[in-house]
Amino acid sequence: MRHDPLNDIINSIKSASRTGNRTIEAEPAARLIGRVLKVMQDYNYLKGFEVVDESKGGKFKIVLSDTINNCGVIKPRFPVKNSLLGKYEARYLPAQDFGILILTTTKGVMSHIEARKQGLGGRLLAFVY
Repeated sequence: MRHDPLNDIINSIKSASRTGNRTIEAEPAARLIGRVLKVMQDYNYLKGFEVVDESKGGKFKIVLSDTINNCGVIKPRFPVKNSLLGKYEARYLPAQDFGILILTTTKGVMSHIEARKQGLGGRLLAFVY
């Protein structure tokens, strides 16, 4: 029984990146996970992904790029105001302007960079650098 499917997929991506694998298949194909993967793709951490095997919830086929140093899920999912994004950026990312925090807002799943531009806060989901 899975308690956190997002954590399972992020850990699969981290493990595949460290071992040199360029493609992985991960399940389940949930909408939230798809949106997180889309943000990672927008910032060139993934080359692409697609949903395969629609039966039994579906699977993601993910193609990695060579740019992931580390990634992880942020637990507990802290609520964060726009003014406090810098605090969490310093906590989870190794340097300023290096990597992204992924958060869910009222406007959808986005990076901390987009949330700062739009003046939004939300809940932290993951980090990638």
